[in-house]
Amino acid sequence: MKNSWKIIASVLLAMSLLIPTTGASASQNSYDLGELKGKQKSFRGETFRVLIDTTDSNVSAIAMAGIEVRNQFGGNSFTSDVTEKEFQALKSIPGVKVEKVEILSIQVDQDSLKLSNDVGTTAASQSIPWGIKAIYNDNYLTQTSGGNNVRIAILDTGVNIKHADLYYNAEQCKDFTQARATLVDGTCTDRQGHGTHVTGTALAEGGDDRKGVYGVAPNAKIWAYKVLGDNGSGYADDIANAIRHVADQASALNVKTVINMSLGSSGESSLITNAVNYAYSKGVLIVAAAGNSGYAPGSINYPAALPTAIAVANLENVIQNSTYRVANTSSRGYTATAGDYVIQKGDVEISAPGTAIFSTWSNGGYATISGTSMASPHVAGLAAKIWAENPSYTNVQLRANLQNRARAYDIRGGHYAGTGDDIASGFGFARVR
Repeated sequence: MKNSWKIIASVLLAMSLLIPTTGASASQNSYDLGELKGKQKSFRGETFRVLIDTTDSNVSAIAMAGIEVRNQFGGNSFTSDVTEKEFQALKSIPGVKVEKVEILSIQVDQDSLKLSNDVGTTAASQSIPWGIKAIYNDNYLTQTSGGNNVRIAILDTGVNIKHADLYYNAEQCKDFTQARATLVDGTCTDRQGHGTHVTGTALAEGGDDRKGVYGVAPNAKIWAYKVLGDNGSGYADDIANAIRHVADQASALNVKTVINMSLGSSGESSLITNAVNYAYSKGVLIVAAAGNSGYAPGSINYPAALPTAIAVANLENVIQNSTYRVANTSSRGYTATAGDYVIQKGDVEISAPGTAIFSTWSNGGYATISGTSMASPHVAGLAAKIWAENPSYTNVQLRANLQNRARAYDIRGGHYAGTGDDIASGFGFARVR
């Protein structure tokens, strides 16, 4: 919940603790925050998000007028929206560590989003998209199944949970992006489309008429968590807050839960790293899009690059060297760690269909888009399906099962793809059978 309190004490205390007794006046000091006290936020100017760590107990009592807590992580670490002037002032206070919070974005091929001819359609033209047929290894597939009693938490731009193909699967709908509170229950509006598309791939159930889209695990339940804004980007602290909430919910309700994050950034956020590690330790499986920065080695985005997350690469519906081909845009891992079948930081782990993927859209229709964003929910859905069939598995055992399935279908198409554990496709393409 959002804390409404302002950072402790008064400006006078800040002045008495910090301002030199000789020399420049208070208004000339870089750490003077007092002049902002009492001003409305709208008059402060443009703000951005920062992480503030007040490790010194004395400094934690310093007044930072007008700076409100957004998300709190531990006793003295919290985030806040500040102006550039406030940021510079905070940096000048002894004992206070302050850094800008990372911004993460959807991992979709923007050209495919702009050029999609299917956005806005009102009826599905392909109930079983090619990627679903591929992961089931069945070109004649007419319906999917599985995922009972498993939750898939979609951390994204929101989800249209009223979509005909998703309605019956919706269980939670929460927004972590609103200014008035850091968690608003009962709303997860998707105005961008990406989150609804990702959700359909993971678990769409075809709708009442069975003419809609099918996902990998249509019996799984949706936890729709809006962590990105309508522009497809969001702050790391809101995402970290949602990750921790998933873990706590999974533990409290004693349910098997998979997190799908079709989002990322090139830089690592300590907030998200700590949250992903926390969720993994709580028994949650984390699946994330590898990124679309390929095909240069060492380009896996975060959080997919973390060892406690499964990084998923993007496969095209093209056969090369007798296997599917990794898309040129799909991010690659590090050459130094290839071939060992051990997941280290920055490694790609599994491949899945991600190019020209047809799925549900936020307007109630359907769209075809591409990217590792589209590959990740194939694996999240497969994980839910396997977990439902093996409820005694831990998340670690489930992950090992996915890796073994990937080894059984090695990918040798695309730049840097080759026999065994490679930097393009990882262990290979994990499938239902």
